[in-house]
Amino acid sequence: MTLDQLRIFAEVARQQHITKAAKAMNMTQSAVSAAVIALEERHGVALFDRIGRSIVLNQTGTIFLEHALQVLAEAKAAESALSDLAGLLRGELSVMASQTVGAYWLPSRLATFHARYPGLGLDVRIGNTEAVGDAVEAGRVELGVVEGAVDRPALLSRMIATDEMILVVSPTHPWAKGKKLGKADFEDATWVLREPGSGTRLAFETMMTKEKLRLQALNVAIVLPGNEAVLGAVEAGMGATLTSRSAAQTELNSGLLVEANASPLPRPFFLLRHKERYRSKAADAFEALLSEQTR
Repeated sequence: MTLDQLRIFAEVARQQHITKAAKAMNMTQSAVSAAVIALEERHGVALFDRIGRSIVLNQTGTIFLEHALQVLAEAKAAESALSDLAGLLRGELSVMASQTVGAYWLPSRLATFHARYPGLGLDVRIGNTEAVGDAVEAGRVELGVVEGAVDRPALLSRMIATDEMILVVSPTHPWAKGKKLGKADFEDATWVLREPGSGTRLAFETMMTKEKLRLQALNVAIVLPGNEAVLGAVEAGMGATLTSRSAAQTELNSGLLVEANASPLPRPFFLLRHKERYRSKAADAFEALLSEQTR
């Protein structure tokens, strides 16, 4: 069993599709398929159920995936340790960010880091806050950057920046006229929300809790898995949403969206690291850069 086989298996399990996994790994479909089959035949097990043209992880595969991801995480840590022997001339920074951070706040910092350490590769992934916490805890990435606090015993969490959460609506929405909003307005409104597990959704739920409103009692028109989709629905007049000022700034500047008259909510960004896993020089250097830029 090789690390390459484990990487291929893990990607096929993630994609649940041979062709998509091959594209993600820049490999041919036949090479990916052969690697999976070789792994199964070598150990006399089926890791996937083949149903028509689809491929689905079965119970055996699900159990094996957990161990495979642990091995890959340890291999990544070992590679980081070896790269550290060369200082910061080579190696890789692995970081995962929640959607708002990854799309609007992180790119300029990564550009600065790359200019300072051009020999280091960048492994950057995007997911919601819950997925970022999972990846850092499992060792799939070394650093996470998320909106809002993450309470996990295995992780260290440090505030590195602050954003604002604001209510936005389309120019034709009644709230666009500037009326001061309160509990009754929130209760009567139609909402467009991010998915559970995202920092933006958590911020909205926290805001409603402070207003003593239950989410189940609100009129939620649609739940969407990304800032762009949510803002697009709001622009189309489906309802109001709570979003990051950073995420909505372009639409606000162009007049596609209007900020409603409600007090902005401060929202901190946090850097996540594992308490016990190996700390690479690349990750230490990136954390130092973030500290420089928040002074």
